[in-house]
Amino acid sequence: MNEHFSDYCIIGAGMAGLSCASELARSGASVTVLDKGRGPGGRMAARRAEIGGQSVAFDHGAQYFTARDPAFQDAVAAWEATGAVARWPAAGDEAWVGVPGMNAPVKAMAKALDVRWGVRAERILRSGAGWLVETDGEAFTAARVLVAVPAEQAAVLLADAAPDLAALSGDVLSAPCWAVMAGFGERLPFAADTFRSDTAPVSWAARNSAKPGRNGAENWVVHASPARSREIIDLPKDAAAAALLADFFAATGVAPVAAMHLDAHRWLYAMPQAPIGARAGEGARYNAQAGIGIAGDYLHNPRVEGAWLSGRALAGLALAAG
Repeated sequence: MNEHFSDYCIIGAGMAGLSCASELARSGASVTVLDKGRGPGGRMAARRAEIGGQSVAFDHGAQYFTARDPAFQDAVAAWEATGAVARWPAAGDEAWVGVPGMNAPVKAMAKALDVRWGVRAERILRSGAGWLVETDGEAFTAARVLVAVPAEQAAVLLADAAPDLAALSGDVLSAPCWAVMAGFGERLPFAADTFRSDTAPVSWAARNSAKPGRNGAENWVVHASPARSREIIDLPKDAAAAALLADFFAATGVAPVAAMHLDAHRWLYAMPQAPIGARAGEGARYNAQAGIGIAGDYLHNPRVEGAWLSGRALAGLALAAG
């Protein structure tokens, strides 16, 4: 195995992990970020598809975000200045989206950092005064390890290295969500660009092609409700996509039409149901003596802003500990 040493090794290159890494890097620390994904996004991912000879990006995770905390507002303003985000009034007066995909701000943060994509952290072990992170092909050593992945994954990864943090993460349950990506040959007869429901099998649907900077004639993203997602959680994705497209037509009253493109993605950890940090008044947890900590929206609030603030909070705790 090759070995790489840094002051900090961060596992997870979603919004929380990259927010944390950015803050640490600004302090002058050396930071290595590991992520099992092929590229930036996490739950802000965008998936590309060819529809009618045109390349189209679907925001199949987070649909938009809001910025209410002053520090996050400053970050969003900086992204807006570079064209990475834009307002999307169809989702509300405070709604923002990445441009040309929701993963644009994550890409912007990752570009300035040492992020290793396609690297799955498998074990965290003590190594002298620091830590060894074993992956499927390389070993990464660091003085401190910070874990910024969904709670259920953090609980497994930290079970041996930090049982207290693993137990904390293990208390959180996340609701699943099936997401459907559908492209059509012409505009559907539905006036609004978004649909929401607290009672229908479809909790959210958006005309993805209406967002700023998007391509495609008529593309929709449909999110199943947590209850509907659990009901069909084990279906093959083709069957789930067909079922949820039918749910979408029934909920909106649009006469069913054939989709030119139809795909689905199953988010097993879409929405934390118990944001433990919010109850405890914390945004992150850090064991200064051991040099290990956790961040994520489940420790703050289950929004994009919550993930960013949690990552920033963990960086602050780590830097304050020295």
